[in-house]
Amino acid sequence: MDKYTDNSLSKSEYPIITQNLTKKFGDLYAVHQMNLSVGNEIFGILGPNGSGKTTTVLMLTTLLEPTDGTASICGYDIHTHPRQVRDSISYVPQDMAVDVRLSGRENVMMFAELYGVRDPARKTEEALRILELADRADERAKVYSGGMRRRLELAQALVHNPKVLFLDEPTVGLDVAARKKIWEHIKILRKQGMTIFVTTHYMDEADKYCDRVAIIDRGRVQAVDTPDNLKNMISQDIISVTISGSFSTIDVPGVRFAFSEDEQLIFYAEHGEAALPLLHNALTEAGMKVEALSLRRPSLDDVFLHLVSSADDKSPFKLSTFRNMMGKR
Repeated sequence: MDKYTDNSLSKSEYPIITQNLTKKFGDLYAVHQMNLSVGNEIFGILGPNGSGKTTTVLMLTTLLEPTDGTASICGYDIHTHPRQVRDSISYVPQDMAVDVRLSGRENVMMFAELYGVRDPARKTEEALRILELADRADERAKVYSGGMRRRLELAQALVHNPKVLFLDEPTVGLDVAARKKIWEHIKILRKQGMTIFVTTHYMDEADKYCDRVAIIDRGRVQAVDTPDNLKNMISQDIISVTISGSFSTIDVPGVRFAFSEDEQLIFYAEHGEAALPLLHNALTEAGMKVEALSLRRPSLDDVFLHLVSSADDKSPFKLSTFRNMMGKR
């Protein structure tokens, strides 16, 4: 067992296991020696675009041949038993896979027949009901909203009762309400015993909905744990300060300047509440006018920055640049 394994399960009970899973494109490692064991959970792969998330999913779903290493899905090796792997899974890709010329019902029925499902009509109706699409099932998918089309893709994926569901950026491009609706359905599937393997660059979604999260950067897994445990990796509180005028170095015991974000200064503090007045006084005495000051606990954004900066170089990070990178499509 490696450090990214849930020791409550024996090795044979994991629906997803990767062993030194690697993919190279020329000299570039898209995924490098990934070792994961995923149980009956919502397991998130979190990282910016280009970090290797989609490449990982493509290998696990047998759509891309690894350069080295292997993986097993529900006990079936992706190299030697790809057909059994495909029979055990469903995959909803990042790009929409709905035929807008067909009705919702026709889209799901087509997948049921492709999967060779017994009684495809009944299973189609069941999937449409579960995803709350039954009342719009006879309308063409071209009139569906983005959130409805995403739910229709889930219905297509669930029509053959897979044991493992792979979701690649399932809520990208959706509004807040649609994103919440998708995750409500994902949580229900998890409670029904399905393993959900999801990639995302939305930190808030990974924090709120995933049982465990793997943070990946440049193809390498930096850490795997529950969102709360990952955030506890950073023991300091985080203080955000908005000032007028130029910032000059100050010395406050137990407080360290981290980086600037847009017009805010970010500090790490050992004891945030006690540090707030001390920091305010120090900035004021140094000739700076404090316009706003706030205290918070570390987020997964902070954990990612902490892990990446310690793994690569020691140069300061600019959080606004990182967030822009995370959000670009």
